[in-house]
Amino acid sequence: MQASDQKTKLISIVVPVYNEQENIEAFYQEVLTAMENIPYQFEIIFVDDGSSDFTPLILDRLRNSDSRVKAIIFSKNYGHQMALTCGMDNAYGDAVITMDGDLQHPPELIPTLIENWERGFEIVQTIRLDTEGQTWLKKITSKWFYKILNMISNTHIYPGGADFRLMDQKAVASFRLFKEKARFIRGMIGSIGYNQISIEFIAPKRFAGKSKFSITKMLRFALDGVTAYSKTPLRLAFYIGVLMFLASLGMVSYVVYVKWFTNEAVLGWATITASIFFLGGLQLLGIGIIGEYVGRVFEEVKGRPLYLVKAYLQKEENTAKTEDLTQ
Repeated sequence: MQASDQKTKLISIVVPVYNEQENIEAFYQEVLTAMENIPYQFEIIFVDDGSSDFTPLILDRLRNSDSRVKAIIFSKNYGHQMALTCGMDNAYGDAVITMDGDLQHPPELIPTLIENWERGFEIVQTIRLDTEGQTWLKKITSKWFYKILNMISNTHIYPGGADFRLMDQKAVASFRLFKEKARFIRGMIGSIGYNQISIEFIAPKRFAGKSKFSITKMLRFALDGVTAYSKTPLRLAFYIGVLMFLASLGMVSYVVYVKWFTNEAVLGWATITASIFFLGGLQLLGIGIIGEYVGRVFEEVKGRPLYLVKAYLQKEENTAKTEDLTQ
């Protein structure tokens, strides 16, 4: 690539943040160091996901001191996946890098991502081999979640895949075509194709603070992944229903046999009670699975915006644009 072409190219770095006041400035300095010898222009687009600490004030200070820093402030907390979506909706660099702002996605890997992009790869995906300080329970559940998801889904998702990746603007433009509200971006990126390569890394501990990804959020995230990319739970409920119907026919045949061909007086209250509870539980399970899918259809057909933006912060205008914008 010629030097003149390099100078005109732009790298957009998208960073969702939520109550990260202790990490932002350290992250910013690490990115500056990583980009120091990269022969491209760059911008850092922070997306504040409704923080309740001093995160927006720190972002405002950074954008006032550096025109390469931009910030988008959500009107409330919409979640990590929506913050990533908003960042990519507003990133028009020739390549877009998405990463977290807690330094668990090491900025020193940025040059490696760019090198692979220069080699012709349109999506450079990072794979987290391990995380320092991560509990054994989280490691096991994460490992089996991706195994099961890949078994029941037609879209391959890298086990250990992180939301730390580089995407060519062509791939980002394709990503913007996805409008669903229940977002599982790792699956969405896996489904759009393009020339992809993966890079492995070991995630360090958070620079400061605690993870905002609670157990409840992880379960919701996993459920979004399963329901967005697999119909298997629906089919499984159907298959279980068929099996239980056949088992019920067997039970009826047994009752008829005992009634008409033996002299045994079968009270059977325990068997009947157990059967009612068992079959009722299976029915509720099937209804619950179907209800989960129907509920997601309900959310989609309402056509509400994915997120609301309270303010765009960038130095060019010296003052923030404060307005309610939707996507």
